[in-house]
Amino acid sequence: MKAHDGMYIGGEWRPASGRDTIAVVNPADEQVIGHVPAGIAEDVDSAVRAARAAFPGWAATPPAERAARIGALRDVLAARQEEIAETVTAELGSPLPLSRAVHAAVPVLVAGSYAELAATHSFEERLGNSTVLLEPVGVVGAITPWNYPLHQIVAKVAPALAAGCTVVLKPAEDTPLTAQLFAEATGEAGLPAGVFNLVTGLGAVAGQALAEHEGVDLVSFTGSTAVGRQIGATAGAAVKRVALELGGKSANVILPGADLARAVNVGVANVMSNSGQTCSAWTRMLVDAERYEEAVALAAAAVAKYVPGERVGPVVNAKQQARVRGYIEKGVEEGARLVAGGPEAPKEQGYYVSPTVFADVTPGMTIAQEEIFGPVLSILRYEDVDDALRIANDTVYGLAGAVWGADDAEAVAFARRMDTGQVDINGGRFNPLAPFGGYKQSGVGRELGPHGLSEYLQTKSLQF
Repeated sequence: MKAHDGMYIGGEWRPASGRDTIAVVNPADEQVIGHVPAGIAEDVDSAVRAARAAFPGWAATPPAERAARIGALRDVLAARQEEIAETVTAELGSPLPLSRAVHAAVPVLVAGSYAELAATHSFEERLGNSTVLLEPVGVVGAITPWNYPLHQIVAKVAPALAAGCTVVLKPAEDTPLTAQLFAEATGEAGLPAGVFNLVTGLGAVAGQALAEHEGVDLVSFTGSTAVGRQIGATAGAAVKRVALELGGKSANVILPGADLARAVNVGVANVMSNSGQTCSAWTRMLVDAERYEEAVALAAAAVAKYVPGERVGPVVNAKQQARVRGYIEKGVEEGARLVAGGPEAPKEQGYYVSPTVFADVTPGMTIAQEEIFGPVLSILRYEDVDDALRIANDTVYGLAGAVWGADDAEAVAFARRMDTGQVDINGGRFNPLAPFGGYKQSGVGRELGPHGLSEYLQTKSLQF
């Protein structure tokens, strides 16, 4: 696609207030593929004003009509899936099959789920002598990351629209072209002017301006815990609501009776998918002492299939490449056993990182505690089930995880004791209606399904 040189505000592409631009780089070959405007506070203010002006009309629109517009948006995204996939591949670097199957297809599924929810959700209930109304929060400032550039947009914008909110989106500066495609889709779907607005720019400038703008009623942010703290503090000072989906360091717990080969292979695939750039990736594999070395051998064999430039893409930029390689060096320095991969760049061109597996990782090591956000797996040994639980919960994060057992009942019993927001049981499948979000420093609030819709609603009670 051709990059737009303006902002999408009030239903049209408008010139940016400043002259600075952001270069969009293909991480696979390090070539510039386009430029987008670097938005400033004036651009954010114009977008918020447009969203504020559109809010009364959109909030008053019957849910069935809102559902129809979201359904039309889903249909546009579905019709443009190949273009979306190619754009994500160009600016994120993910292999085209992954871009098609995940980056382009999943947002269509999620948008469709909110088209249905908007039509069927009860926005009013009777409690005793009271009627409780669920009303839209107002103007939403959505700040999204680069790792799932369209999914993260849809996961915020679709429920906000279903609730009756209007939106200003500030996407990650690494993947703005996908966001511009989404803006085009909202216009094609017939959303009223100002209901959705897009401002591209740097997080420290446009993102900060959006988070602190007095015309924004709720800030929905997905990204690092460090930035989430800043946004939470800014919003808290203004007494405005936040929804924060932050970092993770998820455990993949393989209980003694589980199918080891399946658990290891699925676990490796989970970590290597999207070049490890997934906040919910199961980057800590926990295996009982008796089967530990077998699991290490299985993991080494499995990761060999992930060839950089073929089955696994680059990480998003040079800074991220240096960060991930630094963590690998730290793992070696702290005494972990390197089973596969390593810190050396596997290709001369592109921001590639070797898919890496560490064994003999102890819970206190840096690679076992901090979010790496790259194709790096740590395998930890546990002595018994209680020890496994202690290790699984021994982190400041609590976003996701997996448990494998001899049967679902055994795995569920363990999962109930984990301090985390979502757990896959014996290879459970993605469900667009299931709430996604974290415990502890992994965030505040939930995305997807009716729980995600609730984030954008506020309650009013009428007494009779």
